[in-house]
Amino acid sequence: MITGKIVNNQEATIELEVVGVDRLEKIEAIIDTGFTGELMLSGDLIDRLEIPRVGELPITLGDGSEVYVSLYLTIVVWHSEKRIVQTLRTDGNSLVGMSLLFGNRLILDVVTDGEVSIEILP
Repeated sequence: MITGKIVNNQEATIELEVVGVDRLEKIEAIIDTGFTGELMLSGDLIDRLEIPRVGELPITLGDGSEVYVSLYLTIVVWHSEKRIVQTLRTDGNSLVGMSLLFGNRLILDVVTDGEVSIEILP
């Protein structure tokens, strides 16, 4: 099971391990149920871990406009196993999206310091 907590402005966060070329780094990521992709990581983290860029991807923003973002293949530790995920580069916070959560149960206790848990569905 992956665990986390509710922080700041009622954001559900988890600790996520991201594997780089020569090291692993633990980060705090916000769960974003409005993001349909797998993962967004900051450009600084992507550069530091030397994560390989594989191209660009058009995405539609909440206002309906379309932009192109850099696409990367990242290895993360998900339920104690390494998994390759499509990752978008951002200048903002690291986000876990619905495609990474697919096949899991997400439970949130939405109170200050509430528990967050993610478990694999049978």
